[in-house]
Amino acid sequence: MSQTEEHTSASGERITVERVQIGARMEKNLVKVLKALAEYFDISLGDLLEGIALHTFERKHPFSEETLKRITQLKEVYGMDYDASASHRFIEQTTTKN
Repeated sequence: MSQTEEHTSASGERITVERVQIGARMEKNLVKVLKALAEYFDISLGDLLEGIALHTFERKHPFSEETLKRITQLKEVYGMDYDASASHRFIEQTTTKN
């Protein structure tokens, strides 16, 4: 199901967007950090992810130094003990059924 929303562009002009539900799987501790960061900013997880993606597409850093310090704290709290270099080394944990 999609959702239409209105946002403001950099020029101050309102932009209507259509939001869609996505099915995405991510590493558990990373999701915890992202959810906590979204809560810190009082925005939805989707809004946070959109902002990160849009900044990255323009080669802009999405976070201030203060926010980076907060992220470091959240990573410690939620046991996220890896960095970007780990992203291509992840392997899916498998469960064994008895």
